[in-house]
Amino acid sequence: MNAAAVPVDAAARLGRADLRTLLLAALGGALEFYDFVVFVFFALPLSQLFFPPDSAPWLAQLKVYGIFAAGYLARPLGGIVMAHYGDKLGRKRMFTLSVFLMALPTLGIGLLPVYAQVGMLAPLLLLLLRVVQGVAVGGEVPGAWVFVAEHVPPSRVGFACASLTSGLTVGILLGSLVAAGINRSLAPEALLAYGWRLPFLVGGVFGFLAVWLRRWLSETPVFQAMHARRELVAGLPLAQVAARHRPAVLLSMLVTWMLTAAIVVLILMTPSLVQSAFHVAPARAFLGNNVASFALAVGCLFYGGLSDRIGPARALLLGAAGLLAAGYALYLGLAAGGAHFVALYAVAGFAVGVVGVVPVLMVQAFPPPVRFSGLSASYNVAYAVFGGLTPPLIGLLVARFGVLAPAHYVAATAVLGMAVAIALLRRPGGLP
Repeated sequence: MNAAAVPVDAAARLGRADLRTLLLAALGGALEFYDFVVFVFFALPLSQLFFPPDSAPWLAQLKVYGIFAAGYLARPLGGIVMAHYGDKLGRKRMFTLSVFLMALPTLGIGLLPVYAQVGMLAPLLLLLLRVVQGVAVGGEVPGAWVFVAEHVPPSRVGFACASLTSGLTVGILLGSLVAAGINRSLAPEALLAYGWRLPFLVGGVFGFLAVWLRRWLSETPVFQAMHARRELVAGLPLAQVAARHRPAVLLSMLVTWMLTAAIVVLILMTPSLVQSAFHVAPARAFLGNNVASFALAVGCLFYGGLSDRIGPARALLLGAAGLLAAGYALYLGLAAGGAHFVALYAVAGFAVGVVGVVPVLMVQAFPPPVRFSGLSASYNVAYAVFGGLTPPLIGLLVARFGVLAPAHYVAATAVLGMAVAIALLRRPGGLP
């Protein structure tokens, strides 16, 4: 992989078929991520409906968050298994299967009986369906990056991967907006009676629509060429990754650490942190979060396009430096009173768009015969570890070092990203 070099066919343009592939992939990714995250926006009604009524509210909500976290823990299993068959049987089959596996449990959650109807079977069924969702998203994200990267000209891999990442971000924003709309339009009694089911039923139906739309996609030219030349791995692709591509695995896990810090801390945790630590009103906190999420979608496209122009290593270096500065600007602004909170949060959201460069580096780090397996295992394991540890770690750091601790943590991972970029720029040919 030559992550430092600018692609030689920079004049290549995306054709109509490429654009259709990117559009359908991004749309499916947005719907699938909506299905995955909408769960957390309805944690309160789920905690009231799926556990005994005499449970302490904090305990019931903690159990719901535990079920939500189970989806993250299932991601490595789903990603590794689906990537194995993606390297063996084709990218398209797994790309379609992943969105089907997300649509089915999402629709199922919307139809589940509650505790008052079936007792403890209700939370067990909820947990089972959440685990299936985790399996699905574990295969979807790396599979989608590989799929779009192998469809477009080499000089447009950055934009292709970033457009998919931007679509995933839109799914998070869509979930937030749907949750806000339902909570505004329904009384608390109606929300508990039927309103909580609506986002899951809608998500499931649109998920099956995404399955149907992906039928029109074709297998990637890269996999077709490997199949024709009989270059597919005979044994376990993951075993070959572990034996021959350890530097690529290390690279992928390090940049994924930066990705998780940026997303989990600045996008997912900051709305709650600013309320508890800086006394920002809830409505203003979530307004800032929606603006930041939109800016993130735009930022992904910007940095993806930038990586096509100057190379992903240079784009990572610039973007990581911007992430460091924007994270500190946001939290220092909050410490000074938060007068410009929404504007600074928008800037921080745009800076988080550097995550659009991460899949480009990972796609280029692994050769095609083991690309899906290498990327999926590295990304999903790193995301499960760092994504799972980040929330409690941030809580400990805030207690120990004060309200600027989230910015310090993001800055540390941004420095790590800059170090990876510098190492790639200094090493001829980048990492294998």
